[in-house]
Amino acid sequence: MTTLNRRRLPLALAALGAALAGPALAHHGWSWAEDAQTTLQGTIRQISMAPPHPMLMVESEGKLWQVDLGNPNQTERSGFRGDTAKPGEAVTVLGNRHRDRSKLQIKAVRLTIAGKNYDMYPERIRTN
Repeated sequence: MTTLNRRRLPLALAALGAALAGPALAHHGWSWAEDAQTTLQGTIRQISMAPPHPMLMVESEGKLWQVDLGNPNQTERSGFRGDTAKPGEAVTVLGNRHRDRSKLQIKAVRLTIAGKNYDMYPERIRTN
């Protein structure tokens, strides 16, 4: 390997890493979500507390939605844990839907289960 190639290899690997990390970082921000908030009512079908973020699968009107919760610490601070709810329970999600309407995905700012609110992002809640 020439000296020039040895110098370029670390730069090429760094560029590749940055390119691959971009979609992951965008997913965890809010840029993929609509600005307007919406409400989704349905039935919990699955609960996952696995990293990188907890999520629910919620059935509403015969369609299965992915509901992204806060990061693990935010979700726990909201009071929601893996045993807080069970599949089959009703849930109301207040959140921001994916900008691509073909994707049934919403980022929750608040969950309401059995009359109790779990605020993932209290500073983002708009209830007008």
